[in-house]
This record gives sequence, structure tokens and C-alpha cells, in this order.
Amino acid sequence: MAYILCIETSTTNCSVALTHDDKVIALEEDYSLQYSHAERLHNFIYKVIKDAGLSLKDLSAIAVSKGPGSYTGLRIGVSAAKGLCYALEIPLLSVSTLYSLALQIEIKEENTYIVPMLDARRMEVYAAVFSNQYEQVRETKAEVLAEHSFSEYMENKKVYFIGNGVEKFSAICKNDNAIFIEDKLPSAKEMAIISFSKYKKEDFEDVSYFEPYYLKDFVTN
Repeated sequence: MAYILCIETSTTNCSVALTHDDKVIALEEDYSLQYSHAERLHNFIYKVIKDAGLSLKDLSAIAVSKGPGSYTGLRIGVSAAKGLCYALEIPLLSVSTLYSLALQIEIKEENTYIVPMLDARRMEVYAAVFSNQYEQVRETKAEVLAEHSFSEYMENKKVYFIGNGVEKFSAICKNDNAIFIEDKLPSAKEMAIISFSKYKKEDFEDVSYFEPYYLKDFVTN
């Protein structure tokens, strides 16, 4: 049995979930268009713990979304997670932001792909490609979008695109096999399954040396 605090701050969604094993038992999120992490994150942390009737000392581990995403957002989330791990002497887990985002799409049909993409300014996105079984089949990249981006995956299969990079790609992509899931951001909810799996395997990060996966660490808000 494990209580894991999950922190997601890679986009404008400041999201905190408290999980019992792989189930979410408390959740606080702010989907506003502005970054509010510095003001809300710690309030959300204490709120989910209080709502669950627990205290900080009951936590088994802290999980944090590691990126890619907003430089400032990731830095705030990771700093808070590391501080809690030090203070409580519990392990740190990291979760791929794009993997977590891909889990928001439930696909029953075979021969499909999922492409989570996050806005990286101008016509650039952070993106990866996953199978319908959530296996990563292409590495994470920062890439400039063009009309025929990801066309090799859409030759004979449907591709689901999700994240705040979808709006700019849907405006230029004319492929009939492209399916755009709009108005979705990474959330701490999907971190539950991933973080508990890593916790059981003791796949912990070194709290002293862990850094977010910025991918383009010169990008700031």
C-alpha cells in the first residue's frame, strides 16, 4: 500500500493528485490560461492531503512530471517535489509528461497511434509517438510543424493528436487520418498508474541530482 503525491506543472494546468496505489483519491487543478503554480501549488498539495484525511508523514513517495514543457513550470514543480522528499525522507519518482498525456486517450481500435504534443512557441512543439498500447515508438523531439509532419504514421493508420500543440497543427494538417483531441493538458490524474508501477519497482530518482527534462532549456515563460 502506498500513498503517492503526484505533481504536474509542465503547462498552465497546475495539477496535484493524491493516489492510493494506482487510484486517485484527491485532486486539485487550475486550468486557467495563466501560470499560477507559484501561488497555488503548495496550497493544492496541502488541500489534497487534507481532503484525504491524511498528513504529510503518511506519504510513501512524491511523483513529479519531468517534462518536456514550460521551463518555469517544470522548475517550480521539481523544486517542490525535491523539497518534500528531503524533508520527509521519502523517494522521488519522475513521470514522462508526454507519456502521461497520451494516457488521456483510451483507444479500443488497433492500428492507431497517439501523438501527444505540447506547445514550444511559434510553430514548434514537443512531441513523441506512442502505439495504441502506449508503447513509445518514436523518441521525444522539439520539432517545427509543417503540413506533412507525422505523415509517415498516417499512411494507413489513424493518428490521435492531443495536447496544447494540437491547435496549431490542426490548422495546417489536411490528412484524413489525423484526429485532433483539443483542449487537453497534462494532468496529475494520469500519473497514478505510472508512478505506482515505478514505486513497486523501486525506480527512484536521485533527489540530489535529478533535473527536469527541459529538452530546450533556453525556453522561458
